[in-house]
Amino acid sequence: MTTLISSDTLPAGKHWSLVMWRNNRLKLTDLEGGANVGMLFFNPLNLLERYNAPDTLKCQHTFKLTSGHCLYSDMGRIVCSIVADSFGWHDTVCGNTTKASTARKWGETSYQANRNDWQQNGHDSFLVEAAKYGLGRRDLPANVNWFSKVVVADDGTLSLDQSAAKAGASVELRFEMDTLVLLHTCPHPLNASPSYPRKPVRYEILEGPPAAKDDPNRLSAPENLRGFENNRIYQAGCCAGGHR
Repeated sequence: MTTLISSDTLPAGKHWSLVMWRNNRLKLTDLEGGANVGMLFFNPLNLLERYNAPDTLKCQHTFKLTSGHCLYSDMGRIVCSIVADSFGWHDTVCGNTTKASTARKWGETSYQANRNDWQQNGHDSFLVEAAKYGLGRRDLPANVNWFSKVVVADDGTLSLDQSAAKAGASVELRFEMDTLVLLHTCPHPLNASPSYPRKPVRYEILEGPPAAKDDPNRLSAPENLRGFENNRIYQAGCCAGGHR
């Protein structure tokens, strides 16, 4: 059973950051279909520990992220688990839009000329949020792109399957350790829309129980058992003084 703590709607082309406490959940909902939520994760007690996309995919023998998968840090711990997912295929290999790619696709805009309607990009959005915590360009690893299905052609070409967009699709993350979350609602870098996509996303922060011994995410891959054990050892050490 979960309890709602907070909820709101994030407009398209914006950025935000927050700390999610261990065992709490973050549910995202694509309200209109076609949204993209770029996301990065850091350990707020040690910002050198952050999300590791290669280990996340390698540990679970997958190219996509969906329900049952865990997201790993670069220290072998599980940042969060995907406990529910009605979309079914999320990208973590294609990265972000940049100022140059956004201008090339959709034209140049600026806050001075366009105010809140200016066309922000994922890379700079992450940098703005990262700077609030003393992080910079060198601290940005590969990110997750929620609600973006990327497919591979026979010749290896990657493309965004925009037909996969579903209004009302949602994904729910349970955090397995205290986590600093950086996010943006800028377009996916492979989005081929003729105009800058503006798709809002609803978020809900929920309080809920920890993963049980027979939790599906814990048991979905042998490596996840080791990841949860790494978390247990870590929490026993860093939380002994009363920290969450």
